[in-house]
Amino acid sequence: MKAEKNKVVAVSYQLEVEGKIADQSAPGNPLEYIHGSGMLLPKFEGAIEGKEPGESFDFILSPEDGYGTYDPKYLVELPKTAFAIDGQVREDLLVVGRTIPMLNQAGQVVQGTVSKVTDSTVTMDFNHPMAGKTLHFTGKVESVRSATDKELTEGLHGEYLPQEEGCGGCGGGGCHKENGECCGKEGCDCK
Repeated sequence: MKAEKNKVVAVSYQLEVEGKIADQSAPGNPLEYIHGSGMLLPKFEGAIEGKEPGESFDFILSPEDGYGTYDPKYLVELPKTAFAIDGQVREDLLVVGRTIPMLNQAGQVVQGTVSKVTDSTVTMDFNHPMAGKTLHFTGKVESVRSATDKELTEGLHGEYLPQEEGCGGCGGGGCHKENGECCGKEGCDCK
């Protein structure tokens, strides 16, 4: 069976950036995704398209085909007071290189990386950590199978399901309910 739209594809992979391994699948635990669903970079899926189990891959994505070019307009200087909880600035969070989830103007969670800290300000970088980087992927297609109707509707791990208000999801704390009932999964606080 070939990797094509609506197939569950498992790949073992290694990502090299600037001569160093930046990410890789754990041995015996390949990355699984539904091909053509838009969960991965389009050019990544394009490089896997048509491959069968056992076939290797080795391709390079330019920044434009990966996570985009680095854009200095995504460097934002904020007052240190923006990091206060109950009137106290969380100095322990303000470490250069630390990623902090924040809310944008639309109320969506975005990941920002602390790039500079002064006595009164914090500069946050909202570029993707791989923005401006050339990505070199190598690996192998481990398996390909047809996705079930449930997987096509809900996703492999329920990622297409609507999230309930205040849900942190399983494994990250919070309460994840299914059909109004506790899911009972590991890390769920509602059980």
